[in-house]
Amino acid sequence: MTTRILTGITTTGTPHLGNYAGAIRPAIVASRADNVDSFYFLADYHALIKCDDPLRIQRSRLEIAATWLACGLDPERVTFYRQSDIPEIPELTWLLTCVAAKGLLNRAHAYKASVDQNVAKGEDPDAGVTMGLFSYPVLMAADILMFNAHQVPVGRDQIQHVEMARDIGQRFNHLFGQGREFFALPEALIEESVATLPGLDGRKMSKSYDNTIPLFGTSKQLKDAVARIVTDSKLPGEPKDADNAHLFTLYQAFASAGQTAEFRAALQGGLAWGEAKQRLYELLEGELGEARERYNALIAKPAELEDILLAGAAKARRIATPFLGELREAVGLRSFRNEVQVAAGGKKKVSKGARFVSFRDDDGSFRFRLLDVDGSQLLLSVSFADGKSAGAASKRLQAGELDLRAEGEGFALWLDDALVAQSPDFSDAGEREAAMARLVEALAPQEA
Repeated sequence: MTTRILTGITTTGTPHLGNYAGAIRPAIVASRADNVDSFYFLADYHALIKCDDPLRIQRSRLEIAATWLACGLDPERVTFYRQSDIPEIPELTWLLTCVAAKGLLNRAHAYKASVDQNVAKGEDPDAGVTMGLFSYPVLMAADILMFNAHQVPVGRDQIQHVEMARDIGQRFNHLFGQGREFFALPEALIEESVATLPGLDGRKMSKSYDNTIPLFGTSKQLKDAVARIVTDSKLPGEPKDADNAHLFTLYQAFASAGQTAEFRAALQGGLAWGEAKQRLYELLEGELGEARERYNALIAKPAELEDILLAGAAKARRIATPFLGELREAVGLRSFRNEVQVAAGGKKKVSKGARFVSFRDDDGSFRFRLLDVDGSQLLLSVSFADGKSAGAASKRLQAGELDLRAEGEGFALWLDDALVAQSPDFSDAGEREAAMARLVEALAPQEA
């Protein structure tokens, strides 16, 4: 079974060494597994909640996109896109907002923290709280549920949001599923082994502490940052305690087991801190040097980055657009063209969004098309001598008489061993199989 994993990166800053070791590097390694379908997106709608500086957000989007690609993310293997390029995301957010309980959102950690701070200051509990901050968990739920992610790698502070996505998705399934589970219920994936790097002062590496090491600064900037790492006052020749030295922790995060053991022994043997910092710098330069060159090349060609992200968005929307059509159908936002037919026994069967369109050709013959929920053509019929024959064929298909056969780059429908309709050609077998599955689902009778 293929596991779908989804990761979002908020575009409010420039990635640093801690981001690379704690999130970027392990995610890229995980994306190369054979049984994984990975989705990575720039969470630029989320950025609007935290930042009101348009230039900073724009620059961060560019830098983060370039960072992931420079570090080895393969856009052909994964789905890599900007959140804001998927219009289905905010629409799904509204559908989910209409089923999300306010009481659930009241318990969100970020909102509660803001309220607690206001109360401590003697201010109105909701002072400075925007609906963006309050509704943040719903937007995150839409990110996850739109693509039915099975696992969402997050830090411990984000576990609650994944649990909220489960609650909201489960509520939607209950209200509108009629026996169908529209949304898979995601699980938070906590990587216990992922490194949390100390910064220059020993605290967790964070921009808010101003203690970060730049990921793709110049070689000189990297060396200068390493030189500022705080150490104890032990002199050259005196044994150093590696386990309590955050310089050693940084080294260990990027070294092999053999290099780590050698470095530990050197510190215990009295290696000077200046020499230890030089070894750390050389290790980091070896890890990041080539990636830095790729990063700078990408930053210099933003149009190429734009093309990569738009291609990723198109790939994502091939899933999002038809799925949102199904969700709109489920909540009652249906086209008036959708037919409601009375089946045997007086029960109704309702189409799921696909629709037949009949027309007359220039030569006077009659044909029909079957359009998918997004308006794309699934089938085009052969020519019929009269409208009655064309209508009878389309009604038999709507009644579930499906003799579906793969043919060439597409597929065809047959009735009584006669070809009735054909699909367009598809670029690959996977796209064809997906279209055939949508066709079967669209034409399958559904009792209401």
